[in-house]
Amino acid sequence: MGTLLELQKRMAEDVMRPLTPDFQMQATSEAGVSTADLVSSYIKPNDRLSSFERLEIYNRQYWFRIIDALSEDFPALSAVLGSEVFNELILAYLRDNPSRSFTLRDLGSRMPEWIRRNPEYAAERHDLVVDVVALEWAYVEAFDRAALPPLDAAEQSGFSPETSLKLQPHLQLLSLQYPVDELVLAVHKEKPASDIMSNAVSGHHRNDHFALPPMEPRETLLAVHRFQNTVYYRRLERETFTILSLLQSGESIGVAFELAFRDSELSVEEQMVKIQECFAHAAQLGWFCKAEEIV
Repeated sequence: MGTLLELQKRMAEDVMRPLTPDFQMQATSEAGVSTADLVSSYIKPNDRLSSFERLEIYNRQYWFRIIDALSEDFPALSAVLGSEVFNELILAYLRDNPSRSFTLRDLGSRMPEWIRRNPEYAAERHDLVVDVVALEWAYVEAFDRAALPPLDAAEQSGFSPETSLKLQPHLQLLSLQYPVDELVLAVHKEKPASDIMSNAVSGHHRNDHFALPPMEPRETLLAVHRFQNTVYYRRLERETFTILSLLQSGESIGVAFELAFRDSELSVEEQMVKIQECFAHAAQLGWFCKAEEIV
């Protein structure tokens, strides 16, 4: 077999090789070599299991842990698609996006973009599924990302039209076609509280057999944020969402206000009320943070 390093690389490659659609170890490698022959070169059989069967235990457990991690981050996706289709989707996703990070937290980071480019798993529900995945990944980001020191009252009193504000890294702004916050919350209510955290618990039994709220298209603008170590979904009005999105992208306060109300039929007084409400809520929740703290 060669050196210890060569043995480790060989075994790692075999353990991490994707499973078959029925969750078995593949009979041949990517090069067409018999897996049984490869495995027998470094694993001995015993009186109960062949070399292939012994390694298959590790191969399956590796992938079951990976699949379980994604199941924990995307429980609503599983509930919408059903376990069978969800498992097929996960295997396809992992074939295109194998784990490259030291932490399972990052495993689903490419799911929102991947699901947009692979509509075949959701068929006519693709737009709904895209929204579900966007919200579930936003939850992970909001839960894990930094919360920087918010601006104090004195710092907020010096705003001018030229001021550029920084928003908290954990704040996620989503423009959705469906009110999937209702659906995701319904799924979370059916799960133990600890399962709502990103990859907090493994090995749980997934229950997809419960009634989901009906979903009809309706524009839904959300802020997904963390407050006192809990993630919340907050629906926003169009003007507030536009202002916050523009500030988040680096625009000044003046530009954000101008673009948010460019085609508005609101009076100047009504616009001022909207702006005051937007800033009051954002300040109360600590969404504005110190620019020099951003790295």
